[in-house]
Amino acid sequence: MTSSPPANDARDAELREIVAAGDIDRATDLAIRTYGPELIGWLSSIFPSEADAYDAFSTMSEDLWRSLPRFDGRCSVRTWCYMLARHAAFHVRARPRNVHETLRSHIPSLLGAVTHVWNTARGTEQEVQNVYAEIRRQLPDEDQTLLVLRVDRNLAWRDVAIVLLGEAANADEVTRKAATLRKQFERVKERLRELAAERLDD
Repeated sequence: MTSSPPANDARDAELREIVAAGDIDRATDLAIRTYGPELIGWLSSIFPSEADAYDAFSTMSEDLWRSLPRFDGRCSVRTWCYMLARHAAFHVRARPRNVHETLRSHIPSLLGAVTHVWNTARGTEQEVQNVYAEIRRQLPDEDQTLLVLRVDRNLAWRDVAIVLLGEAANADEVTRKAATLRKQFERVKERLRELAAERLDD
């Protein structure tokens, strides 16, 4: 993977320095506090259950702590977090529906950040119910994810590709996926227009 963070992302540069220094606890805490609110917003939008969204966020936080020692800096820390959040969402969705597994962090150094960021984000988040949001929910999960990452979070195409493919993807795979996503994005926008027209006709 060969994507780079924005040149003006001072927080990402700070996180890279902390990771390079080997202070994984501090890097994880800072990353959760920096990117946690937007990740929570995304997870809350794709899970109807607040408990599931929290479980995915908690899982992502633990995965971040475990994975930062192997973080090679070829994408931004923000992109890395979204990739992990997507994997965590898959994990939560895959568990049996008749088993509610409340995932609480077992890593003491994460408890404060995870709890604080979750409570703050959920306490201040304003749920905007509008026609566009209702229409978007009619799209397949991957199309909704594409809209969130590209439109709502303004990730570069290569970063969106990395989030969807995972860390094992090589540079050629990322390039091909990015090109495919651009075409998919145009189809998604056209589908949104069709759904909006249908809504107006109702």
